[in-house]
Amino acid sequence: MRVFILCLISAIVLAAQEPDGSFKFSVSTNLVIVNVGVRDGDGRPVADLGPEDFEILEDGKKQEISVFEFQQLDAVADPQTLAERETAQSPETAERQQEITPSAPGKVRYRDKRLMVLYFDFSSMPPADQIRAQKAADRFLDDQMSSVDLVAIMAFSSRLQVLQDFTDNRELLREVIAGFRFGEASELAVDAETDEAAAVDDGAAFVADETEFNIFNTDRKLSALESATKMLASLPEKKALVYFSSGVSRTGVENNSQLRSTVNSAVRANVSFYPIDTRGLVAEAPLGDATAGSQRGTRAYSGEGQRQRRGRFNDSQDTLFTLAGDTGGKVFLNNNDLTLGIRRAQQEIASYYILGYYSTNEKTDGRFRRVKVRVQSMPRAKLDYRSGYFGSKDFRRFSRGDKERQLEEALLLGDPVTDLRLALEVNYFRLGRDRYFVPVAVKIPDSELEFVPKGDREQQRLDFIGQVRDSRGKMVANLRDHIEVKLRGANAERLNSRNLQYDTGFTLPPGEYTLKFLTRENQTGKMGTFETRFEIPDLGEQKSYARISSVVWSNQRESLEDAIGAAERDKKVLASHPLVQDGQKLIPSITRVFRKRQPMFVYFEVYDPGSEGRREAVSLSSIVALYRDGVKMFESEPLKVSIKSETKREAAPVEFQIPLDDLAPGEYVCQVNVIDEIDRKFAFHRAPIVLLP
Repeated sequence: MRVFILCLISAIVLAAQEPDGSFKFSVSTNLVIVNVGVRDGDGRPVADLGPEDFEILEDGKKQEISVFEFQQLDAVADPQTLAERETAQSPETAERQQEITPSAPGKVRYRDKRLMVLYFDFSSMPPADQIRAQKAADRFLDDQMSSVDLVAIMAFSSRLQVLQDFTDNRELLREVIAGFRFGEASELAVDAETDEAAAVDDGAAFVADETEFNIFNTDRKLSALESATKMLASLPEKKALVYFSSGVSRTGVENNSQLRSTVNSAVRANVSFYPIDTRGLVAEAPLGDATAGSQRGTRAYSGEGQRQRRGRFNDSQDTLFTLAGDTGGKVFLNNNDLTLGIRRAQQEIASYYILGYYSTNEKTDGRFRRVKVRVQSMPRAKLDYRSGYFGSKDFRRFSRGDKERQLEEALLLGDPVTDLRLALEVNYFRLGRDRYFVPVAVKIPDSELEFVPKGDREQQRLDFIGQVRDSRGKMVANLRDHIEVKLRGANAERLNSRNLQYDTGFTLPPGEYTLKFLTRENQTGKMGTFETRFEIPDLGEQKSYARISSVVWSNQRESLEDAIGAAERDKKVLASHPLVQDGQKLIPSITRVFRKRQPMFVYFEVYDPGSEGRREAVSLSSIVALYRDGVKMFESEPLKVSIKSETKREAAPVEFQIPLDDLAPGEYVCQVNVIDEIDRKFAFHRAPIVLLP
């Protein structure tokens, strides 16, 4: 049994003078809820303790217990007979509540009740898996739901919905589940058997916002789960969220901070995740079933194809393991009886104590506070509870020095701050045999920013801080920067239709690295964190294939002078920046979402083309092709690259401008092919893109 810190409400005391001269005082308190499971030396639950038996310490200081409840949950499964189902309350007369009803601070709304949420992630399940999840939920309601169980139902397709608040009315719950539309949002499900997955952008994001941010499908799923936990946070009871999913596949551009933020939000809200893989026990032919296309080359004979398929399948379950393990739940995999997974979540929540205290620490500094609980009358008792929580924060009360310290501390927090949404892309270009320039592009949607009117313009300040660490955890590069965004007239309108992008860069040797980047806007103090791993290959070594840099996909070139928000420019950096030419900068499309009216720019560099002493006027040939559902929809004319114009960095730049007018909206896989005609070497690069009308 796991127990968690639930929530806190910031402590603020305000006095305001009324028009009649009297004063009005308003008080809110910092109430902290701790759920504690107590077992004796033999592992049996202890049910006869009072508030005087407990002692709570916060950062070593004793706290007075103000809330005390014991939740007795001993009921077993209560199967409903056919006759009982026929005489059950009709769903037409039952109350349908499509929002989670909050509790007042410190009040236990559902005394001696087990709270379970059935959460259906339709965006990750194909229709067959959606049917299996529905049948499993029906069997649980019929045969395993007990008299102390209250069940709520949530669903996520293109947005998060509460379909039913906590209730013990089985007939009402059945009616909600029977109303599922099979196939809903299944086009968003990422197939673990392919590596060409990209979310369909239907304009209905989980949070209504710029559609290009919908491409981060995994982040959308995790963000929806985080919002679900926040809806449940006001309830001091323990909650089990049963997460029906067909795995959460990774596409390589996810924000690792979003995963940690979701986990930490669940811990604070006293929610444990119990993921159920609705695919069940999967057995397949080595080369895939009838839905899989034929494989080319030697992959079918060497075993490489099967290893990749199995690796992608296992990767789709890794996030489920993390969600369960870090929140005190358990993951249910490789079993066709999905009802057993729901039953496991039900059995995990046993009797426990709810303790609450008003913290004596009234600081709003956002720091971690350690909590320790003791049972004075039973020094050898086994206790289960979370060890602390993050305090509230009030940005507007911070001094300038506090703000600087806050930014540095926020970067190091184990609980990442993800109030401000970010998209980030890392590329690499070779400068020398052992030096690479690593440009980093960060995109922020306009709807996340608040501007302050000042005269004939609007302005905002954004702070940035980042760290790069190598594979051993040693910091090898850091960043501390800010930009002043000042908008007038047309520029303000431009930002409303586009997003704000910030660029920086590092010089690093080849190796594996982790980048953690944090942004803060200075009007409301919202911060966002993005964390990702990246690798710089050693392109100086002799390779059997052509050596190329990162491939940058873009839909925009912009003059350096017209940048909406620009950091202080370093002329030396700009002179060697591969994406800057003739005062124009190629702006990476981080989310790789394009519109038909825009051209698509493709840029990369080829290193050491041609053999030494054999370089001719033309030795490189390159094409760009776009595929949809395995069918080639477009192929550019071959581009011949002249080596006579090689740069000082011994790199041959290659750039395409692809018209998109004649292509239908939808998902595509874009492939770049490079042929070194002198050395007879070949290289290719693939990336998913989304084309909008």
